[in-house]
Amino acid sequence: MRNLGHHLASPWRRSVVAAVVGALPVLAFPAPNLWWVAYVALVPWLLLVRAAPTGRRAAFDGWWGGFGFMLAMHHWLLPSLHVFTFVIAALLGVLWAPWGWLVRRTLGGSPSARRVAAALLVVPSGWLAIELIRSWQGLGGPWGVLGASQWRVEAALRLASVGGVWLPSFLVVALNVAVAVLVAIRRARVPAVAGLVAVAAVGSAAWAGAPRPEQTEERTRIALVQPGVVAGPDSADRRFDREEQLTRELAGQDVDLVVWGESSVGFDLGDRPDLARRLAALSRETDAEILVNVDARRSDKPGIYKSSVLIGPDGPTGDRYDKMRLVPFGEYIPARSLLGWATSVGKAAGEDRRRGSEQVVMDVGGGLRIGPMVCFETAFPDMSRHLVQDGAGVLLAQSSTSTFQQSWAPAQHASLAALRAAETGRPMVHATLTGVSAVYGAGGGRIGPWLGTDASAAHVYDVPLARGTTLYVRFGDWPPPAALVVLAVYGAAELVRSKRGARRPLVPPVRTAHGSPVRHGR
Repeated sequence: MRNLGHHLASPWRRSVVAAVVGALPVLAFPAPNLWWVAYVALVPWLLLVRAAPTGRRAAFDGWWGGFGFMLAMHHWLLPSLHVFTFVIAALLGVLWAPWGWLVRRTLGGSPSARRVAAALLVVPSGWLAIELIRSWQGLGGPWGVLGASQWRVEAALRLASVGGVWLPSFLVVALNVAVAVLVAIRRARVPAVAGLVAVAAVGSAAWAGAPRPEQTEERTRIALVQPGVVAGPDSADRRFDREEQLTRELAGQDVDLVVWGESSVGFDLGDRPDLARRLAALSRETDAEILVNVDARRSDKPGIYKSSVLIGPDGPTGDRYDKMRLVPFGEYIPARSLLGWATSVGKAAGEDRRRGSEQVVMDVGGGLRIGPMVCFETAFPDMSRHLVQDGAGVLLAQSSTSTFQQSWAPAQHASLAALRAAETGRPMVHATLTGVSAVYGAGGGRIGPWLGTDASAAHVYDVPLARGTTLYVRFGDWPPPAALVVLAVYGAAELVRSKRGARRPLVPPVRTAHGSPVRHGR
């Protein structure tokens, strides 16, 4: 331990250690998918920060740990953004600097049971505040929210139906704080155990009391068409040919809806009426409507849009959704006049895509209403919630992670649909060009097989429909505001405590032999 302390005395060595331990939670996400690691992954980081010699050093430990977490979570962007990936990770890592200071303030030294009890609320609240801030689309959106690592855990999915992905995040951090206290602070083990019991109690209450989506006897048959990797010259035409070929295989399979992935059509259908006619013919042949995604310069308005377009037997039905939340650097460059140099060091967007203005629920027929989202938008819980409030019976995402085929990105992206399904109590379809494509039921459980990154296929999924309203749909994103309230109350209490301490005399009055205080200066 003495050698370790000497090793960490070096600021740079300590920073490297902070970055490494900060990256550990990423192991709980796909592709490693060691979901149970999340319950202890923050412990080394917490122990490092609480032992920081000063509050300033604790803030640096928080910053470096946040840098490690963001870099590990987004490492698959390196081939596209190169050095800019490190810049983004460093900028986002700053969000954890106040969190580091907060950890040391509540758990540093030999904290009392009262301070530990406060830490079990305040430290997770600080983490949730960070997740709330970085969920802003301009900062990259809520990719890598800690609660999302629990997408395969049924109890966590039930918690998500109560408070969205934020509630599992809060409880996972609280669990880590309790474990860190058990490891390092013997005198405070009682409140730590109480914290563990509280986490278990909240999980059990959600399991027993939260309303479950009511699965109906109705089912819909949805086919996903995944063409696989198609690259090189004329790839847009060749991809369309492959999608057309796969869709023809669905004829006679009693399909209600066929879904193609993001950017599945590389031409505006107004400019290419021949493609519109071919799609209409496919709709007639399969006796199903087809949802395609057009990534092209519009013929009816200026700019490039990514649009979900519904095709019927007579061609485009008029149902169209233009993507609203774009991928920073991938689809637009924030403050292009300042950061436009990113195009010279990576594969950043040469031209900004245009944004849609509102979400759309589409009526497919037969009572089926779908709520489309495009790619990155599945990371935002509020979008799927609003679609369900507007009457969507099936949530649907069209995605493409073609650039990141050999990375963790495809599996991470597909896992988000399980959370969106559990939060809203509606099944969700995740259709991609090159994998991973997947379908999840109303409780977040997987339906049928994943189509991996090596698949080029069309697959039909028998999807049970559901009704009823989850608490998350009803009350929305309440955990982050609740966390801000906790932080505000804690801050106010600390301010009052510091003022009381400032009013106390530095030296207690000397008492006479009769027990009365001596008044100095007289």
